Amino acid sequence: MDTLINAFVVLFIVTDPIGVAVIFAALSRRHPEAARRRMAVAATLLSSAILLGFFLLGARLLEVLGITLPAFRIAGGVLLFLIAIDMVVVRQSGLRATTSGEQSEAEQKADLSVFPLAFPLIAGPGAMTTALLMSGQNSGFPATFGLMGVISLVMALTLASLLFAATITHRLG
Repeated sequence: MDTLINAFVVLFIVTDPIGVAVIFAALSRRHPEAARRRMAVAATLLSSAILLGFFLLGARLLEVLGITLPAFRIAGGVLLFLIAIDMVVVRQSGLRATTSGEQSEAEQKADLSVFPLAFPLIAGPGAMTTALLMSGQNSGFPATFGLMGVISLVMALTLASLLFAATITHRLG
């Protein structure tokens, strides 16, 4: 149970559903409500597929590339540390947020669901690293389903935050 709670907290913090909702509200302010809803659902489904794919197949991919799981854990830890520093310093570095070029491109796009919403905002490098590292903690069949449930729960919360992005943005100011 501790592993599931730990995995939930880390994945929730790394994906940052509230922060993504605020960015989504800003990028989609010119889109009609039905289009925003469709983009939110599509982005969440795609992000879920990416994260579940990394969770289930990521270790095999690393094996094919010749990268050991301990080496990836070190690199993932460094990446998560950089994301944490980025959060503490509160500056736009492009690691967790869209750059100005990406934002201007996104404002002109009719569909934001794949880029920048699903990737890199929701299923970015930190979230994919977290999913892959979660698979390394896996200690059996029940744990696999539990960790897949954690990913699904975080993605459901992300979908809820995207669907209520305007309300969240209004309340946060």
